[in-house]
Amino acid sequence: MLSTIAVFGAYGHTGRFVVARLRERGWRPRLCGRDPVKLTQAAAAWPDSETCVARIDDPASLDAALAGCAAVLNCAGPFSDTAAPLIEAALRARIPYLDTAAEQQPVLAAFERYDAAARAAGIAVVPAMAFYGGLGDLLATAAMGDWDRADAVEVAVALDGWHPTAGTRITGERNTAKRLVIERGALAELPSPPPQRDWTFPPPFGAQAVAAVPMSEIALLSRHLNIGSAMAYLDRGSLRDVRDPQTPAPVAADASGRSAQVFAIEASVRRGGQVRRLGAAGRDIYAVTAPLLVEAMERVLDGRCRGVGVRAAGDVFDAADFLAALAPEPLRLYLGGDPGVE
Repeated sequence: MLSTIAVFGAYGHTGRFVVARLRERGWRPRLCGRDPVKLTQAAAAWPDSETCVARIDDPASLDAALAGCAAVLNCAGPFSDTAAPLIEAALRARIPYLDTAAEQQPVLAAFERYDAAARAAGIAVVPAMAFYGGLGDLLATAAMGDWDRADAVEVAVALDGWHPTAGTRITGERNTAKRLVIERGALAELPSPPPQRDWTFPPPFGAQAVAAVPMSEIALLSRHLNIGSAMAYLDRGSLRDVRDPQTPAPVAADASGRSAQVFAIEASVRRGGQVRRLGAAGRDIYAVTAPLLVEAMERVLDGRCRGVGVRAAGDVFDAADFLAALAPEPLRLYLGGDPGVE
């Protein structure tokens, strides 16, 4: 098996965690991106790493970046700009593509535009394999278990604070599309004003006021689960943080670069009078994306995935087994809203 993995956006905040995780797992990251100066600076931390300048408006440069690689991991947003060119490059190279998109529209576009081509090429395209997106989809899928349908799925996130990266801010400014939820079994626009409710998380969060902030998990859920409705929420304190232009960027709290931020994310699935709830807790939503993404890539490459084409995380992987592989670090799993029950 080829051991080189192209990481587009390798010098970004999340990209650096992904490169470190790949190296820990024995892979050879090829650092790729649009800015040669930032690539050189990133390579200084990993002197033995390959670098390749590649631009999304230059298909030949993308082809060169992916040549001889086993897969490409796209960590460079906004994904409304980068996803399509890189998926097309992966199709030409006939290698798997995975990304970390939180935006709904590029994820839905990937399913609509590239599924047939990916199937024909015999490759897996797995969008939104990150904290926002894939993790919520995996939790909801695992919570459903043996149910073949559910009346409603809710995903809720609590953070002790959200210090957004520059990439998060740029994506937020550019992402003006209407947010979507699932109603009556189909995608529909988020009601205005967005719904709000209370949600009880485990300590240290407890009861939190949350507001509807659907992200790419809704797009993923819509592609493979038979559900009547789906909504996603974020605690209102974190929502204020990310909307405040004065909130500072993340600050490393240890040598790995992880911040001290802690999170809880839960999926609640209801069918009739029955409710199943599964949660995960951990530290640093950007850093935890790296083990999620790399675990997914490894499962695609070693055959622990269900088929090819554009696929949602909960559809292409065994959701319960995937989550168990990440516990107890970087994720601590718990059932029924009780962190003491795993």
